[in-house]
Amino acid sequence: MPQISIVVPCFNESEVIETFHATLIQVLETTGKTWELCYVDDGSSDHTRAHLQELASADHRTRYTSFSRNFGKESAMLAGLRMSRGDAVILMDADLQHPPALIPRMLELHGHGYDQVVAQRDRAGEGIVRTRLSRAYYRLVRRFMDVEVIDGAGDFRLLSRRAVTALLSLPENNRFSKGLFSWIGFDSIGFTYENVRRAAGQSKWGGRRLLNYGIDGLLSFNSRPLRMAIHGGLWLFLSALFYALWIVVNVLVDGVETPGYATLITVIVALSGVQIATLGIIGEYVGRIYCESKRRPH
Repeated sequence: MPQISIVVPCFNESEVIETFHATLIQVLETTGKTWELCYVDDGSSDHTRAHLQELASADHRTRYTSFSRNFGKESAMLAGLRMSRGDAVILMDADLQHPPALIPRMLELHGHGYDQVVAQRDRAGEGIVRTRLSRAYYRLVRRFMDVEVIDGAGDFRLLSRRAVTALLSLPENNRFSKGLFSWIGFDSIGFTYENVRRAAGQSKWGGRRLLNYGIDGLLSFNSRPLRMAIHGGLWLFLSALFYALWIVVNVLVDGVETPGYATLITVIVALSGVQIATLGIIGEYVGRIYCESKRRPH
């Protein structure tokens, strides 16, 4: 059995895959450990699959699987983890933005007993708009999500075999790996590296995909918006109650200016608050059903 498994999701990486493969092997040969490469072709429309076939036929330590269509990076990572057999598994991208030269450092930290070694990139070279939006998102995530997600900590990480087993025990379909990595726990350590540009090709993560991914993350580990409906409804009801008391005092002091107006507004606001609070309570039960349906282990 190999000591190290490298899991590499690929989507339209034909321009860079051979360079990545050669660079990765050079680094792995210096570690003195047995290893395997597990490539996952996520339904690429270019020649990525053909390149992977050639690499696998040239070296028995290289294996690959290919999806029938593009299912997304989360599915590709899950397939790669299922393929892996090593005592330590390293997840990384094929575009060389995850530098293979950092692998020896990750293995060294793993040797000190850490089950997760996370390589956190800085944001050097990123556009100012994207940087600010990303930081704002992570601030929002830290406030509302039930797990801790660190800015810059992505998929480039080393996982011990027991951490991989824990991840594979989570049967949910809508996966948000950044949250799952945090949810499983275990001893973790991270280090920062300088952001690296893609060696070739274009990023597959445009603004729309990043937005959808961020929304998935918030929903996967968060039911607080449902609870906010309860709070909002109760505040509306209390506001209507205080408004009604103010109207009564005002009528006693100054008399009635517009008959029926204050009563009508008070009733509308109070009933609206009750309805919103009731919907929030129903939503809270729906949220708990949603969490139970994931069948995460205790």
